Amino acid sequence: MDEKRMQELKAHLEARIEHLRRNPGQRAVFRVKTNQVADYRCHAHIRDFPPLVVDEPPAMGGTNQGPNPVELVLAALGTCQEIMYVAFAALMGIQLDGVEIHLKGRMDLKGMFAVDDTVPPGFERVEYETRLFSPEPPERVQALVEMVGRHCPVLDILTRPVPVSGKVWLNGQSLDVGD
Repeated sequence: MDEKRMQELKAHLEARIEHLRRNPGQRAVFRVKTNQVADYRCHAHIRDFPPLVVDEPPAMGGTNQGPNPVELVLAALGTCQEIMYVAFAALMGIQLDGVEIHLKGRMDLKGMFAVDDTVPPGFERVEYETRLFSPEPPERVQALVEMVGRHCPVLDILTRPVPVSGKVWLNGQSLDVGD
């Protein structure tokens, strides 16, 4: 990132941080609406963007028109970390020439398909490898790595139990979701 853009990012971030210090009770609320379109294909409506197509690969009977939900979880983790690296590099005055993250999640599909109720339906393990490109000394980059590890929202969501609640409606009538 060039110096001018780094300074612009730093100014935006410092303004946001100052606003948060002046308004400590403020909370951000993120909203997404999803709807099933056909078979496994779904649309995720996020802000003013065109719908994000979510689908399954042909091996699952899908039409492969978009990533599947668990791939989106991995993408969310990787891109969130990349964004946090850029943000904290700007705040810390660290030149960062690039970030690349390779992720993989391991699942035992028996849990997802109710073949074995003792197997969790989600990831057993998520692994990532981050590649940073910077002319900075390793000690400065290590400080950046530690900041991102402590402050990446998606990493936090995946590693800290977060309460999740839901409601299911059938033709205007509430159903029990067991939470």
